[in-house]
Amino acid sequence: MLPMIALPAAAVFLSLSQLPWESWGMASMALHLSQSGDMIFYVLPFLFALGVAMGLTGNAGSAGMAALSGMFIYTAVTGSYSGLEIQPTVLIGVLIGIMAGYSYERFKEFKLPEYIQFFGGPRFVPLFVSFMSVAFSIIMVQIAPAVQDGMLLLGQSVESAGGFGVFLFGFVYRILVVFGLHHLVSHAFWFQVGSYTTENGSMVYGDLPRFFAGDPAAGAYMGGMYPVMMFALPAIALAIIQEAREDLKPKIRKTFLSAALSSFLTGVTEPVEFAFMFVAPFLYVVHAALSGVVMWVTYELGIRHGFSFSGGAFDYIINLHLSTKGLLLIPVGLASGILYYVLFRWAIRRFRLPTPGREEGSQLDEWAGDIPYRAPLILQAIGGKDNIVQMEACITRLRLKLVNDKQLDINALRSLGAAGVIRLGGGNVQVVFGTFSELIREEMVKVLKRDLARVLFSSPVQGRMMPLTEVPDEIFAAKLVGEGVAFMPERGEVVSPVKGQVINLYPTKHAIGIRTPEGLDVLLHIGIDTSHLQGEGFSSYVEVGDEVVPGQLLIRFDLLAVREQCKSLATPMIITNPDRVRSWSFAPFKGVKKGQASVMSVVLEESNGGGDRQ
Repeated sequence: MLPMIALPAAAVFLSLSQLPWESWGMASMALHLSQSGDMIFYVLPFLFALGVAMGLTGNAGSAGMAALSGMFIYTAVTGSYSGLEIQPTVLIGVLIGIMAGYSYERFKEFKLPEYIQFFGGPRFVPLFVSFMSVAFSIIMVQIAPAVQDGMLLLGQSVESAGGFGVFLFGFVYRILVVFGLHHLVSHAFWFQVGSYTTENGSMVYGDLPRFFAGDPAAGAYMGGMYPVMMFALPAIALAIIQEAREDLKPKIRKTFLSAALSSFLTGVTEPVEFAFMFVAPFLYVVHAALSGVVMWVTYELGIRHGFSFSGGAFDYIINLHLSTKGLLLIPVGLASGILYYVLFRWAIRRFRLPTPGREEGSQLDEWAGDIPYRAPLILQAIGGKDNIVQMEACITRLRLKLVNDKQLDINALRSLGAAGVIRLGGGNVQVVFGTFSELIREEMVKVLKRDLARVLFSSPVQGRMMPLTEVPDEIFAAKLVGEGVAFMPERGEVVSPVKGQVINLYPTKHAIGIRTPEGLDVLLHIGIDTSHLQGEGFSSYVEVGDEVVPGQLLIRFDLLAVREQCKSLATPMIITNPDRVRSWSFAPFKGVKKGQASVMSVVLEESNGGGDRQ
């Protein structure tokens, strides 16, 4: 996705070049702007080579340089043959970027004899890719005529499918959004399928470059997305708001109006789509089919429009001057919005779908300001730094390669703001955090690099997490015993929130103390005023001196008896020596599962090089 970030600038430049600069006494400005926009499209293959190489290697500079070197070599070699019109395309950029990325992974630790080791390791990558690019370029010169004929034939075959082909594209594109693989099909159609010869005689490929080059037939695979992104998805958000419980409606309204605006203005749809994708997969399939139908309708109406980033209002307005019948997208969009609103309100009510704001609906939070504090908790929820092989972010999701994806705590990730978690197999996982994903990745990278001793806490009970200040006891609420959080348990079981040793077990078994390897003293106090029960209804499963791990059963208790005979079920989890703590991070105060990771994180005062610990 890195190369795509440059395209909005190109669209803005080309749009601004249409302004009457000559009448303003700035005739050269139109030329400067149009050349700037055209140049971005010209270097797009180079940007894709760089972006793919960096994305495959965790932003390794030598891989990016190798990819650019390979592209320059390819351009020079193929351009030196007279009679051949071979131009670098996005596909070539992707291929050379892949070659550079995998070469880096293969040779980043490559060792040569000591006297030439300067060229070993990462420095060997540009050298190796340069030689490979020469060979690749020579091969391309030989097969270029056949490849070009094949691309033209492919474009003609796709265009011969007419509206049905556009429908299939729209349907498959939406289905692949679920797995984060929609770029595979979109990039093929937007950057490879179809050709157009510009006024200067150069050939451009793909729906998107053809649209900005002035091809009146281009835009068939983009125009139909505007009604879906600008009207249909916001209509779904409105339906979710209307079907929310009255007590939750204000918060849901705030969250989903933001999601609707994101879709309408920028074309980022996942915050809305993931709100119902997992609770009603069949409804998502209907949405995918309707998206294809809308694209088919726009095609048959002769509407052609394009975008540089996505089908939102910003792109719609900026590129309207290049469109064909672009204004017709507004009534098509309004009709689509009404259809979606009626369908989704009916489906949510008819099938009692647990969309956000209903009894068990997943929740999307506005928590941009909390990202630095939640990053350590998110890191714990994905299994810690030792479980991460590779971590990247696209527009709406973290893309992870994990050692063991079974270490994921999906409940914790949802509690921390994830709209969805997708396992793709082989340790590949995607966690959808919306447009905050890149910020989350940056904060997680900072956490991984810091030399901080950190203790991570899991939930000791199943129930609702609450601030310590809400505990109905003046001593705990005033934090006179220590700092921490509390829980309102729903079951009579308490498990260890941390790794450590049991240092105190009250004779009445209503409270237990654990000391972590880092020296933190953790107190779990079951209920308020439970000591007078004299241990009746409480059973302990550990003794003083026992070593415990997160999730290990500590105590069982009679939930109903405690509720009836004591002041409150509120169960504080506090650190009784808070002078050892430099900073605190808490997960959102809402429902948690027993043993759920990432409910609290503390950074110790003294750094001992420990990093994340459990």
